[in-house]
Amino acid sequence: MTDPHAAPAPTQAVILAGGQGSRLRPYTDDRPKPMVEIPGTGVPIIGHQLAWLAEEGVTDAVVSCGHLAEVLGEWLESTELPLRVTTVVEKEPLGRGGGLKFAAAHLPDAEGAWYATNGDIWTRFSLREMAAFHAERAATATLALARPRIPWGAVETDAFGHITDFIEAPPSPYLINAGVYVFSAEFTGALPDRGDHERTTFPGLARTRRLAGYPIPHGAYWRAIDTAKDLTQAARELASLGR
Repeated sequence: MTDPHAAPAPTQAVILAGGQGSRLRPYTDDRPKPMVEIPGTGVPIIGHQLAWLAEEGVTDAVVSCGHLAEVLGEWLESTELPLRVTTVVEKEPLGRGGGLKFAAAHLPDAEGAWYATNGDIWTRFSLREMAAFHAERAATATLALARPRIPWGAVETDAFGHITDFIEAPPSPYLINAGVYVFSAEFTGALPDRGDHERTTFPGLARTRRLAGYPIPHGAYWRAIDTAKDLTQAARELASLGR
């Protein structure tokens, strides 16, 4: 049951879409990484992200562009989108934290909470539930956490050293930053004008217990698209899920 006194979920988001995607070449020779299509879907990664954000109640998104920004801009202008989109381009490299701060400055509500996602993430889970988790912990920033599968087969042994089992691509024992975030309004001011917030802002918040981690629910789909192999694997997984 929804708590009538709970803070409303964010309705604005930033997508960081400026990466060169060098490990995805040749797909990224003529387009930025978020414009790469997942085989069989006919839609670029960012198209899936915008649809997901809209389904989760987001009405305004700021897309931070960099590499081949004009290609992404043309697609956004020529496509019927499910929400309002503003594009921003850094005139000079600001680093991940500086770029995030620059993009956040263009959000419509400076006093409201906001989501952010890296432009190479394909996922589906409830952002509203993540926002509620964030609010319950009075966090300044909340990171979604994923448990990716190890790309190698694992071997189990008994105490004497006998091999007892082989496990193909098991889940990692560690949670990782899934590249999806909820930020309170005050987070923007804590970001560096230049540099990497994961080396400055996040550690400071962690020391004061204002940084939370939200494990993506078991069974929810998540994949970072970094290589051509990731594209192939994502297409196979999505086909098996009927998406």
